[in-house]
Amino acid sequence: MPKIEETDDGQILFNVPFPSQLDQAALESLKKMGPIVIKQPYHIDYLHSYGQDSPFFAGLANGALLGRRDPESGYTYATPRGHDMYSGEETDWVRLPDEGVIHAFTVCHFGSEEFLPQTPFVLILVEFEGANTLFLSRLVGVDPQQASLDWIGMKVRAHYLRNSKFKPTDVYFVPV
Repeated sequence: MPKIEETDDGQILFNVPFPSQLDQAALESLKKMGPIVIKQPYHIDYLHSYGQDSPFFAGLANGALLGRRDPESGYTYATPRGHDMYSGEETDWVRLPDEGVIHAFTVCHFGSEEFLPQTPFVLILVEFEGANTLFLSRLVGVDPQQASLDWIGMKVRAHYLRNSKFKPTDVYFVPV
């Protein structure tokens, strides 16, 4: 008779409360049994496409910050945007300057699982000459505990991770 091979990997529970004899009273007592709770790791490989934004991430991997521009109006987005929000026309890729100024900032004392070990950290909105929108990124090289309104208008320069992760966090900014 074929059998499924049993291994000791995965979840193993010991001493699960269960009646030794299954008479009617024991079966009735199962209605009061609490739930069995198991913590189980779960892993999945997620295939994701950046689609029309792929050049933005390729740019980051090669030390270039790319935005998009409406060819007719010249309205320039500091983030990837395939179509202009006013006309709906397709936008063109443009290289953004490596330097900008801080438009606004916040100090984050809590973050997602990826950023929690790095708290506190500083998020900034970078304003680029020639761009109509702002770019959200991180500021490093300052003490988050010494945040100052003097940072508004501070010149910053883009730096790129040497080993790209193909994430928006591949670029960060430092004071000039």
